[in-house]
Amino acid sequence: MDLHIFYLFGIIAVTGFLDATFIKGRNLALSGKATQSSLVRAPWRQLGHASNAIDGNTNFNFNHGSCSHTATQNNPWWRVDLLDEYTITTIIITNRGDSVPKRIIGAEIHIGNSLVNNGNSNQRVGVITSCPHRGSQTFHWDKGVSGRYVNVIIPGNKRVLTLCEVEVYGYPTPHGRNVALKGRATQSSLYQHYFAFAAIDGNRYSHGTCSHTNNDFSPWWRLDLLKQHKVFSISITNRQDVYAKRLHGAEIRIGDSLDHNGNGNPRCGVFTTTSTPTLTFQCNGMEGRYINVVIPGRKEYLTLCEVEVNGVPLL
Repeated sequence: MDLHIFYLFGIIAVTGFLDATFIKGRNLALSGKATQSSLVRAPWRQLGHASNAIDGNTNFNFNHGSCSHTATQNNPWWRVDLLDEYTITTIIITNRGDSVPKRIIGAEIHIGNSLVNNGNSNQRVGVITSCPHRGSQTFHWDKGVSGRYVNVIIPGNKRVLTLCEVEVYGYPTPHGRNVALKGRATQSSLYQHYFAFAAIDGNRYSHGTCSHTNNDFSPWWRLDLLKQHKVFSISITNRQDVYAKRLHGAEIRIGDSLDHNGNGNPRCGVFTTTSTPTLTFQCNGMEGRYINVVIPGRKEYLTLCEVEVNGVPLL
């Protein structure tokens, strides 16, 4: 049976049958804890536990022992606790394919942090409106949906919920943590004692806590976050004197390459004004291990009094 296009309700940004190879990171559900509203009766009880849907096995034959299965009841539900809050970008649900696959039609996906009504009152982000016989349906949200709990519920009387696998992909929900503080900094040269790490010491304004290069051609400063991160914003504090204008035209670049000392990575922003002590640049989830500040194409001193990075490590 061919896969049919399905439609999602609520806040879904992009939908459709997608190749799972585009997903980055690990399946968060594998480290979670699953429960469900009830357990199918004997002689199938040993085959239908909630944890079967997060065992990493997408076998769609219920009798092979890798699917969850509730009893027949009103509004059956299944839930995975991710154990922490994540911004979820993708969920893949594998349906039962050996028999009665149409049972899953009408199943809703809810994501949130509340356990009111067993988590089923959290935000509804998707609905299965067609039958993925012997296959999977992929739900994708470009901006992500934040929550600790992922619920699948089938509203209605005398319904049965069977899930052969639920995969959840995303990243830890950011809460304003400055990830630069744990990084390592370097720069194109050193002016006197103004080391590169002074720009990530957590101190914006005190004397002697700024980095400073020599008068280089295209001077640069680089932060190594030690692993790949998703970067939401970067705040840079400039020096507060007549030399603040030196930073005009400086570029912020984010990526994983060290070619050209990292200065060829994708650009997040450019300094077009130096009148504000601290400027914040929205990087909208750009991904990379290295963050560079470079003044391209001219001979100049580069001084940074603090670089703060709001982001999260990619798993």
